[in-house]
Amino acid sequence: MRYHNYFIYITTNPQKKVLYTGVTNDLERRMLEHRADSLSTKSSFAGKYYCYNLVYYEYYSHIEWAIIREKQIKGYKRSKKEDLISKFNPHWRFLNDPVEIEKGDLPVWIIGEEPWDF
Repeated sequence: MRYHNYFIYITTNPQKKVLYTGVTNDLERRMLEHRADSLSTKSSFAGKYYCYNLVYYEYYSHIEWAIIREKQIKGYKRSKKEDLISKFNPHWRFLNDPVEIEKGDLPVWIIGEEPWDF
């Protein structure tokens, strides 16, 4: 089995009212796609509800694990998703915002951290 980079992620809209959970092999590209969709056709859920602000992510080396985790998180109630985000990113900083990146000190997922059990 080959190892790759896969991420599950949670994005929100600028008002932090809507949450979207997804999986990708290129987090930066996927965030740009969500933003572009929100500014144009709004053809996806993330585009329609302006969910292009990254507030949470996890890294996996196997797509199967990432998909299992994505489905698990999608099944959570909003309050449990908020708890997950707040534990990792207490101030809900937008992790893909250039201003926040410039400030530095953003939360980083440590490879090997497993917040859940199979």
